[in-house]
Amino acid sequence: MHKQRVVIVGGGFGGLNAAQALRRVPVDVTLVDRRNFHLFQPLLYQVATGGLSPSNIAVPLRSIVRKQKNCRVLMAEVVDFDLQRRVLKLANDELPYDSLIVAAGAQTGYFGRTDWAGVAPGLKSIEDALEIRRRVLTTFEAAEQELDPARRAAMLTFVVIGGGPTGVELAGTLAEITRHTLRQEFRRCKPEDARIILVDVSDRVLNAFPPDMSESARKHLQAIQVEVRTGTRVVNLDERHVELQTQDVREVIEAETVLWAAGVDASPLGARLIQAAKCEAGRGGRVPVGPELHVAGFPDVFVIGDLAAAVGLDGKPLPGVAPVAIQQGKYVAGVIQARLNNQPIVPFRYHDYGNMATIGRSAAVAQLGSWKFRGRIAWLLWLFIHLIQIVRFENRLLVLIQWAWNYLTFNRSARLITDVGRGKPPGPHPSNPS
Repeated sequence: MHKQRVVIVGGGFGGLNAAQALRRVPVDVTLVDRRNFHLFQPLLYQVATGGLSPSNIAVPLRSIVRKQKNCRVLMAEVVDFDLQRRVLKLANDELPYDSLIVAAGAQTGYFGRTDWAGVAPGLKSIEDALEIRRRVLTTFEAAEQELDPARRAAMLTFVVIGGGPTGVELAGTLAEITRHTLRQEFRRCKPEDARIILVDVSDRVLNAFPPDMSESARKHLQAIQVEVRTGTRVVNLDERHVELQTQDVREVIEAETVLWAAGVDASPLGARLIQAAKCEAGRGGRVPVGPELHVAGFPDVFVIGDLAAAVGLDGKPLPGVAPVAIQQGKYVAGVIQARLNNQPIVPFRYHDYGNMATIGRSAAVAQLGSWKFRGRIAWLLWLFIHLIQIVRFENRLLVLIQWAWNYLTFNRSARLITDVGRGKPPGPHPSNPS
């Protein structure tokens, strides 16, 4: 009799933790991902702003599970599901399973305006981060060659859409780059004169935090010369302009670098799974799951992380953050083990240990249980917690050294412009494009 075959789709926080939690369970685990690495997404913005290199926050999956004898890694593209036959369909093969864990994650969502994707890149992958880095740095190079002051001002206007942690972190880091890192490196353009605008449709930034902490974040952003526009909706945008609406007032801002941190949709695999399971899609295309995180009618098909439309014991949707995915991955591994041992299963319960977001140099907000921290203490907590969550020790050490150097010198050593053939050229743009 063969061991139970557990197939995990996705090597992110949820999938990787599920695989590792099964290391002592008598099952055969196959971890499938179209990439060969695990990505520490909370630090993607550091790659996008030149503070870290991609290798600092990405680790090959095979190296992580190399000592786990019951786990193999398969780099493959999942294209569909056959739930009746218990088969995962790959681009060039089929993979049978006894238990399936789908942790395919999420992608940037544009609220139906997919035409904005080419103008305002999101931040969900290494490629996204490198594209943002290229666009930001190329903009300064183009502004250095631009003779028209008004045109140069438009080039040096950056609009960040979305006031959640990613948007706040991007805006705060852009302020540090323009006011400190790039200062005195250019002769014609002045990076310190760059205009940074943070836009959010809600009435405050970081609305997952208590109001007083949101207000603290807003004040710090304004102190580092970030314009905070809350209660403001993006009506339209193109390569030269962003149109905003605040109540009944519309405003057009000339800006050539727009970064998107406002929306998230489920991975396209979610739609395939929903179709195979014949169930209704949740918000953003997520797959609805029950208290034990499996799809209705298919007790051996689990969905976790950003792809799952899961609710807490209070009936509220669980947030799409790494701690949720990590806890769900460990929980599902426990469910599989409990079933093997004919043990009772309790519903999933998410333990919320708090939220934190960095705003800029030596500034952050953190809520850990009933404790609230602001400023340097919150920033040090943020550094410590993110360091210990990075998978490999050598990556932690490299990130710590790089952060220390960045802090002492204001330098961001990964400011390389690569793949200059994409998007905007590195020179000035014509004033009257055809």
